[in-house]
Amino acid sequence: MNRAAATTAVAVTLASALTLTACSGSGGSQVSADSKQTLTVWAMGTEGEKLADVAKVYEKANPHISVEVTPIGWDVAHQKLVAAAAAGKLPDVMQMGGSYMTEFADMGALEPVDTETFQEKDYFPAGWEQGSYDGKTYGVPWYVDTRVLYYRTDLAERAGIDKAPATMAELQQVARQYQEKAGTKYGLSIQPNGLDSVQSFYQFLYSAGGEIVTKDGKAVANSPAAVRALENYTSYFTKGIAAKSVRPGYDVTKDFNNGSVPMFFGGPWHMGLLDDNYPGLKGKWAIANVPADKTSASMAGGSSLTVSSDSEHKAAATEFIKYLTGTEGQADWYRRTKDLPANMNAWKSGELATDPAMKVWKTQMDSARVSPSQPKWSEITSKIDTAIEKAAQGKATPKEALDEAQKAIGGLVQ
Repeated sequence: MNRAAATTAVAVTLASALTLTACSGSGGSQVSADSKQTLTVWAMGTEGEKLADVAKVYEKANPHISVEVTPIGWDVAHQKLVAAAAAGKLPDVMQMGGSYMTEFADMGALEPVDTETFQEKDYFPAGWEQGSYDGKTYGVPWYVDTRVLYYRTDLAERAGIDKAPATMAELQQVARQYQEKAGTKYGLSIQPNGLDSVQSFYQFLYSAGGEIVTKDGKAVANSPAAVRALENYTSYFTKGIAAKSVRPGYDVTKDFNNGSVPMFFGGPWHMGLLDDNYPGLKGKWAIANVPADKTSASMAGGSSLTVSSDSEHKAAATEFIKYLTGTEGQADWYRRTKDLPANMNAWKSGELATDPAMKVWKTQMDSARVSPSQPKWSEITSKIDTAIEKAAQGKATPKEALDEAQKAIGGLVQ
């Protein structure tokens, strides 16, 4: 999931109003789960569009429940959630990305999860952790997300490459081989600028043993490991192995298809995009785990399902979430969307248990790193975005860029 392009100004302006509204409690009487009622649901991106179909199936099995799903674009999701919370008009159920879960939990907008109904042992640890804050759980993991290496196998053969790179040193070597022997324009696509560049950088940072903020709230953005990771990352731009700038909305799959970019770090949705949009590529690409530095580590993303603290339909909302996050519901959701199930039981049968590609995803997810619980995480990572761009464009050394980010982040950490 790409986090929404949230404006700090909006969040700060509405923060006090949100706190007052969201902390007002359950907001009136509660409707029992078996009563006739309408559940309002906000879901983002492709999930918002697909969830409407699942809602129709749920309504047939539960005719007393009407589910109104409103799809929201990820680019405006944060602003809409903040504004709705401040106005006391949040929907009953909300999809919420991990990057700003903590912010809304901190402001009191979310109902704590009943951990008797939803048990931590059933979900990927990284997925569960994303929904937790200050000793409580506020989101039930719906799907999980991480990044792996996509690479062109046909071009690899032409370049004399017989296996995926296993280390960060091999990654750069293989990228060079693609350029020099297979004639690709670049060797690897990584993000040099723009919103959420940090999501591209995480694979290098975490694999090098670096962090931005520790779990106990200490800013470490300019640690030796982080500096080394950014030096490695930016070397792809200075050596001409990766494009030094990309336009907003850049779609790497187009260049992956035409062969100008033979490798990129992508999420599970890229599998569907490649299969659907470029059927001629079938059998010409594969995925592999993130090449190891000190370790092989990737970011943990995905979304959770949350309930508004002011909802009057909490019982019905809980039942709907149980359906979506249970073993059968998760397997059905995977078939519809290719989103990786957060419920580990869903991986024990069918395609999820037998497909070799799924083993790559599961292995990467097992070691995926979760962002720390920080209410201002979006602001914090924007400072890393800036550091990446400065270093990539040669406006600062990696150490200078991260030293500057460290100073800015220090005042945001809680």
